[in-house]
Parts: sequence; C-alpha cells; structure tokens
Amino acid sequence: MTNPTKTLMIQGTTSNAGKSFLTAALCRIFKQDGYRVAPFKSQNMALNSYITKDGLEMGRAQVMQAEAAGIEPTVEMNPILLKPTSHTGSQVIVNGEILGNMSAMDYYARKKQLLPHVEKAFQKLSGEYDIIVIEGAGSPAEINLKDNDIVNMGMARLAKAPVLLAGDIDRGGVFASLYGTVKLLEEEEQRQIKGLIINKFRGDVEILRPGLRMIEEKTGIPVVGVVPMTPLDLDDEDSLSERLNQRQTAGAVDIAVVHLPHISNFTDFNVFEGMKEISLRYVRQAKDLGKPDLLILPGTKNTMGDLQWLRESGLEAAILRQAETDTPVVGICGGYQMLGEELSDPHGVEQGGTMRGMGLLNARTVFEPAKTRTQIRGHILWGANTEEQFREREVRGYEIHMGRTFNLGRCRETIRLEDGRTDGLCNDRETVFGTYLHGIFDFGDLAAFVVRRLMEKKGLDPGSWHFDSEAHKQQEYDKLAALVRSSLDMDKIYKILEEGMEC
Repeated sequence: MTNPTKTLMIQGTTSNAGKSFLTAALCRIFKQDGYRVAPFKSQNMALNSYITKDGLEMGRAQVMQAEAAGIEPTVEMNPILLKPTSHTGSQVIVNGEILGNMSAMDYYARKKQLLPHVEKAFQKLSGEYDIIVIEGAGSPAEINLKDNDIVNMGMARLAKAPVLLAGDIDRGGVFASLYGTVKLLEEEEQRQIKGLIINKFRGDVEILRPGLRMIEEKTGIPVVGVVPMTPLDLDDEDSLSERLNQRQTAGAVDIAVVHLPHISNFTDFNVFEGMKEISLRYVRQAKDLGKPDLLILPGTKNTMGDLQWLRESGLEAAILRQAETDTPVVGICGGYQMLGEELSDPHGVEQGGTMRGMGLLNARTVFEPAKTRTQIRGHILWGANTEEQFREREVRGYEIHMGRTFNLGRCRETIRLEDGRTDGLCNDRETVFGTYLHGIFDFGDLAAFVVRRLMEKKGLDPGSWHFDSEAHKQQEYDKLAALVRSSLDMDKIYKILEEGMEC
C-alpha cells in the first residue's frame, strides 16, 4: 500500500479507553496547525450511524472526528460498519451498503475478503489529505482475533502507521493493562508502538511519576502524556457511553429517553445535554420514569423486539399513562414505528408476522427489505394548533430505516420534505409526534425552540434564553483540542508523525 500522507494510529488497551476522543482531538489539533487531516477507522461496531450526502451509511464516531477536522464526512473514513442485531450477530455494512446479516463466526471467516475495500478507502483518503489519524477498535491484544486483524496492528502495518497506545486509568489497573497489551504483541508489533498515553486521569499527575518511569522502563516505550478526565459534550461511540447512565433531574426541564435494549442513534438527543436548563436522562425501568416534561422513544436496531421488551418491563403501560395526561411524546425512527396501531413484517426483516403497536398514533408500519438511506430537508407542516412561528420552520436530518409508516386517517402530517414526500405524524391534540428524521434537533434552533415551549408550559419565563447548538459544538471541539494539546508532548507527537513507520 502506498502512503503519500503522514499517518498516526490511536489504539487502546480496551474498548471505551477514549480512542475516539483522542482521535478527534488530534484531528482538531492538526487542523488548527494548518494541515488537511482526516479520520479513519477500518471497522467500527456501533448502532450510532449516519447517512452521508451520497446516501451511504457510516459510524457516527468518524462523523464526529470529521467535524473536528472541519471536513465533510465520507464513507471512506469508515469502510466497514457492524451494527449488532444480537449478542452473536450483526448487520454488515461495507462502503456504506448492506452486505448482509452475519454471525460473528461468519464475519470472522470473511474478513480477509473485505481487506481490499479497506485498502481502497484508505488509499483514496491518502490522496486527499496531509495527515490521517487512524482509530483502532477494542484492543490489539485480543489474541484470538489477531490472525485476521484488519483494524488494529493489521491496519497499522497496512498504513505504515506509528501507534500511540492509550490506557484508561479511571477503570484501574492501567499500568498492568498497558504492560500486558504490549507484551502480548509480537516484537515487530511492539516496535510499532511509539508512545503510551494515560487517559481519564483524576488527581495530581506528580503522584503518577514513579509509575510512568517504571512503565517506560518495562516496555521501552515513552509515555507521551497524561490526559485528565474532563467532561465534554461530544458524540459518543456507542452504547458503552457513560451518558446513558444519566439519572439526574436537576434541570428546570426534565427530558426522559427510554433506554431500549437495542437503542441506536442516541446522539439525536445530545444537543439537549449542552443546555444547563435541561436534565436529559435515560430510563430503563418503569419506576424511574416519573413525570417528565418530554418523553422520547429513540431509534432501535430491533423495533419489534424492543417493543416486546417495553411491554414485559412495564414501561409501555407507564408511557401510555403519561400520554393520557398530555405529556408530550416524541418517537424517532424505530420509536416512531412503535407509536402506531400495528407493525407488520411480511418479509421477515425483523421477526416476521404482525405486532400490536402502542396505539398513540393512528398509523401502521410495514417493514420492507430495502433500507431507506438519505439526507433530507423539509419544513414543518402541522397543524391547526401550531404556532405561526413554528409552522414552516426548516428542518434537516437523515433517514436510516427499513419500513414505511402509513397514516390510517386520524393523524396530521408533520413535515413536508424537499423531495415531495411527507415525513412524520402527530395526533390531533398535537401531543404525540413521530418522525424518521435522525438529527432533527441538531439543525438550527429547533431544539432551543422546543425547550422554550416546555419552559413556558411549566410556567417558567425563558426570557431571552437562546442556545446555538453549532457554536456550542465547535467550542467543545476546541476545548477537547486544548485539553489534549496541553496534556500530550506535541513536539514528540510531531516527531513520531514525521519519522513514520517503515514496516
């Protein structure tokens, strides 16, 4: 593989060690320093996905990293996406298109056949950017998976990329995990690791100094930095996200998101977390639902299975009780499909047959084999009770779903799309809403508008309160870059980048 660009790879001793954020931070830093930089992850496993302008599907983590780099996300940044459908199987997406559903064993057997797709995607980026920051997955020390590795050391060899290995000290045992990871690798692989990073540190770094010296002596690899644990409002990788454990209700407005077993695209609601006036919490049990000001049913990779879970857990009954008291309920994608009267799966896309819906919208969903994938714009339509300043408001988002939802006659259409279609429905009281548009709250000031109305409904005066979601996001990227720049030896990082890796 030819490599005209400079490359640097971030690997971790474990999942959720902060690889995605470190990659995003370096993308931002290199951009600030005047370089054309792009992120890359050959294989991502996550239910948070995104649709590019070309209608192709990729992982949200690389979208976040592309935003940090100030570039348009493209599918070449994540050529393979695995979307888990069960504990042992995933939908496999290659170059943004569905290859099929595979068991873990079937996918493992086919990985070598997918390597040319990874190479082609990487080569395309190599011709367009000065620097590519590559993110690994899980740990390179997963020795049972090393033979067909295309995402950790296998990718580092292909890209001739020096590696920075990050360990999560917040979990404990960081020195053991760094040492063990290094020593489980082949000698050639160990030589590719040019720096160690201690991530998510709390406390005085001077206390760590003896340990830093010892790990350097034992591995022969320098520690290039210690990154403090600092809260930042940025998109997370997947369902390991700590934000999904949020239970607090300290804000003036309480928004509850149902934490479905196969929750997907929970990044749809991250914009609310940047607002200090909001408590956004994720609910797994009926007893924790309480009396929220807004209740959201999110997307899911398994609509019918998660609807059955809602019933068995008692959450469906609790949601219906809230809806009876006119608590606003919003369903997005799979959550929208659940709100209707019936779900029909004639082609066995999910589990086949039909299932009764929640009955909050007079609608019916039919699952279809073809997946709808598109970015979209539109304008709000509804309704007789809709405020004038709300009607005709522009919305943007992207669709990722298998199925169509039909109005059975007693719902109002909510959004007129630029391609002539309509999206979404609401009930006649305008208290229950559904839409297929992911990212609908990210554009413009729709999220802020919704929050202002929720404040007013509670008798609170929002005054001149406003929230600029795009400005907030850019500020968070700059904070991330400043944190990592001040924590890492950037002179050393640039030296590692310049020397590269001949392998």
